[in-house]
Amino acid sequence: MSSLGSNIKKLRERENVSQKDFAQKIGVSNVVLSRYEKDERKPDYDMLKKIADYFEVSIDFLLGREEKANPREDTLEEVNKLVKEYGIEQFGFFDIEKWKDLSSEDIEEIKKHFEYVVFQAKQRNKED
Repeated sequence: MSSLGSNIKKLRERENVSQKDFAQKIGVSNVVLSRYEKDERKPDYDMLKKIADYFEVSIDFLLGREEKANPREDTLEEVNKLVKEYGIEQFGFFDIEKWKDLSSEDIEEIKKHFEYVVFQAKQRNKED
């Protein structure tokens, strides 16, 4: 299991951001950031949130409790599975020309489903 400090450092290096620049962006001194990365000092909760938000990862990932930096990767994989499972790729879901065969009622039904999925995602994000 990786440490908080090593995860911060890996993410910073992956983004090709210098220690000095990243420290400025999150509002700490370079020395403080260096101590975070060496696990000599632990950031408080608000700082953890800033760091996680900057890198678009969860706090659990920073703490070494998640394997993947971006849980959304799992979401994309799942959507791709659904596309294949339901034959949407053969249906021409991504070929706009083939949408011409759908009735206006079909399009309205699809729109309602999309709106519902987006609404649910926004509600979950508000709770987090």
